[in-house]
Amino acid sequence: MMKQLLTPDYIFESSWEVCNKVGGIYTVLSTRAKTLQGVFPDRIFFIGPDVWLGKENPLFTEDVKMLQAWRKHALEKDDLKIRIGRWNIPGNPIAILVDFTPFYTQKNDIYTQAWIDFQVDSLHAYGDYDEASMFSYAAGKVVESYYRYNLTASDKVVYQAHEWMTGLGALYIQKAVPEIATIFTTHATSIGRSIAGNNKPLYDYLFAYNGDQMAQELNMESKHSIEKQTAHHVDCFTTVSEITNHECCELLNKSADVVLMNGFEDDFVPKGAAFTRKRKHARAVLLNMANKLMGTQLDDDTMIIGTSGRYEFKNKGINVYLEALNRLTRDKNLKKDVLAFINVPGWVGEVREDLRERLDSGKDYDTPLECPFITHWLHNMSHDQVLDMLKYLNMSNSVDTKVKVVFVPCYLDGKDGILNELYYDLLIGTDLSVYPSYYEPWGYTPLESIAFKVPTITTDLAGFGLWVNSLTGKNATLQDGVKVIHRTDYNYSEVADTIKDTISEFSSLTSTEINKIRKNAANIAEKALWKHFIQYYYEAYDIALRNAAKRLSLN
Repeated sequence: MMKQLLTPDYIFESSWEVCNKVGGIYTVLSTRAKTLQGVFPDRIFFIGPDVWLGKENPLFTEDVKMLQAWRKHALEKDDLKIRIGRWNIPGNPIAILVDFTPFYTQKNDIYTQAWIDFQVDSLHAYGDYDEASMFSYAAGKVVESYYRYNLTASDKVVYQAHEWMTGLGALYIQKAVPEIATIFTTHATSIGRSIAGNNKPLYDYLFAYNGDQMAQELNMESKHSIEKQTAHHVDCFTTVSEITNHECCELLNKSADVVLMNGFEDDFVPKGAAFTRKRKHARAVLLNMANKLMGTQLDDDTMIIGTSGRYEFKNKGINVYLEALNRLTRDKNLKKDVLAFINVPGWVGEVREDLRERLDSGKDYDTPLECPFITHWLHNMSHDQVLDMLKYLNMSNSVDTKVKVVFVPCYLDGKDGILNELYYDLLIGTDLSVYPSYYEPWGYTPLESIAFKVPTITTDLAGFGLWVNSLTGKNATLQDGVKVIHRTDYNYSEVADTIKDTISEFSSLTSTEINKIRKNAANIAEKALWKHFIQYYYEAYDIALRNAAKRLSLN
């Protein structure tokens, strides 16, 4: 018989990315909100930093009437400056934005108390540690204030904190309001990301690394300390994939109580005739821009591929993608012209006026522009990893090469000055995407790709790749819609060859075979919808509530 899961009456979630779009966690929270708001209508509260003070935040609509009495109390009695309203995402959940700057004056006392209560070492803090910690502490105070004013001991309440940046608040709540059950979710260990980013082999030596020792060596002691202590002290510790769970086990000496895999909603994917129309439009925009940049006449039979994400050259596998494209230029089996995009925001300067003029002219050109690899000028044209590697590999984008590479170094927000389209509105036009990550706790980009029926290449060092392998019961292949390449610390060259061979294989498929693969890709995406993955959250709530009850009974 299944045990009855305990369900919270109220849920609070805090993250630096509430109403603040900076990375993948925004996608996790903003796509899941609709599902939870449906189950817990206006009993789920998202708490974020008020980093838009005095400016219009397009993601947040303030409602001065909402929770008015408590807000007045929070300001007058608890000294909390908060704004309450709705997060402008599907489900429109309640969002509370807190101004955390007043807490800087108490910083030393807050850190001292965290050391006394939980041995959190803030002595070695630098960079964004103070900012994140003050927000985290402020978020904890907000929840304490709300609980004391509106709720009672009979209410079952859960507080979920995301990433090391919110750890301090979770620990504060555990001590100040022990009735609240705490959940901590790490989306990537700060020390694991740092080891990988510092070009040290992460996976083969994971068993031998000591997290505390590595934190010292890489000057990460404070972030590692708050992350580790929070993981050990909360009522329920979670992470987002089996691969990151393994990392937590070795580097934080704590394995997750539940793995909360990252789902998504597919409401942004057009259906039927709209899908066909948008795909056609995207292809026309991409090909037109590339032809104007390079002075070529690529037609609709061109195979358009792409990668995207944060500019982490090694961790996101941008280097191995470029290596594969270079090898592809010499591949005799390649049946089509390939136009390969790198949609990765860099240190972007101005729009290229020469390219803008060509696009505006509506004419065809048969000569390339200067530096025919990039759509916008960078502040550091001579020190950019993508451009440096293209130069090193001697890539040319000349008319006679079958493989052309274009770097779009800006956010595709619809107003970049060259493409002027949203990321999803261009993704739909590609034939194949490549995300050969070396360090990727989950991997939203390949998941978004297959939602648009664009088959993808990823690796088994990405949580998403591992999950796909678990679905197919093997190393997934191109025919499955997701090609999962086995990647280790040392098989870079092999990975590059496999990417090259997969692109080459795709170029020779018939349209019937391609349609079947596209269908398989969409079927995998369907299995990652929140309606399937939300159950893991319900398990986490249950564990947290049971452990909190145990903790209270011991006090």
